[in-house]
Amino acid sequence: MSRSLRHGALAATAIAFSIVSLSACAAGNNAETLQVRPDNAATSVGSIKVQNANVITQAEPEAEGPAVVVATLFNDGTETEVLEGITLPGTDVQVKLQAAKGTGPVEIPAGGRVILGGKGNASAVIDEGREAAQDGNVQQVVFKLSRTGDVGLGANVVPAAGYYKGFGPSALPEAPAATPNGTPEAGGSETPGTPSGEAPESPAGTPEAGTHG
Repeated sequence: MSRSLRHGALAATAIAFSIVSLSACAAGNNAETLQVRPDNAATSVGSIKVQNANVITQAEPEAEGPAVVVATLFNDGTETEVLEGITLPGTDVQVKLQAAKGTGPVEIPAGGRVILGGKGNASAVIDEGREAAQDGNVQQVVFKLSRTGDVGLGANVVPAAGYYKGFGPSALPEAPAATPNGTPEAGGSETPGTPSGEAPESPAGTPEAGTHG
């Protein structure tokens, strides 16, 4: 490369670097362009797309209780798909599915979607949460669909804290305190496995999830 070409290349590089630096400064540290979002698993098979898949455990490392699988499943096909089950290969745990209305199958309508996890959505609860997955690992998750068959991917295992707080499982209920006559006090913790707290629809970065700053 000639001396003039080298000088031209260096000058162009310096200009580009200056533009990028100025843009970053102008945007500010809190601008949307600089926000960091979690890296969530996604895949597609045929007309089915799975996005934002995670396994969410208890917020506290020592806490006992269930874990949940969260994800958004899209159906680009012309017929309804039924999510018949979810398995975690390499484990013996069972994942309990429940529709958003509490009864009936978890269906993904043609041209629509279903959200697992979060208030008011369908749920996929793993009772043996600590036995199933460890925070920081990647757990293989297989979604079993009525028409498409098995759709598998590696989902991150994360605690129900920070970004994922509204999508995590409830802790195991504490034993009620006994009164002097031996009668348990009224009340108690919420039912295990029901998502707690208000939360947006989708757990990670989709338009319905909103922007997390």
